[in-house]
Amino acid sequence: MKRIRLFNKIDTVDGFCEYCEEDTIMVAIVQDYYRCTNCGEDTKQHVNGRIRYMQLSDSDIKYIKDNLKDDGKTKIY
Repeated sequence: MKRIRLFNKIDTVDGFCEYCEEDTIMVAIVQDYYRCTNCGEDTKQHVNGRIRYMQLSDSDIKYIKDNLKDDGKTKIY
């Protein structure tokens, strides 16, 4: 019997969401941008001595849209 691994390449991290103000699991949508699994909001990873997940600006939202493939999947870096 062959084992199938469906979720071995999903980038997930533990983090604090500034939208729902909860500790949660974040799932990468594009490089340095994560979606909260608790409330569904998109955040930007910010590293400056500690890792934070911050609310997105309009330019961040444009970056995410520009870096998604036509099929809705992220580009591979």
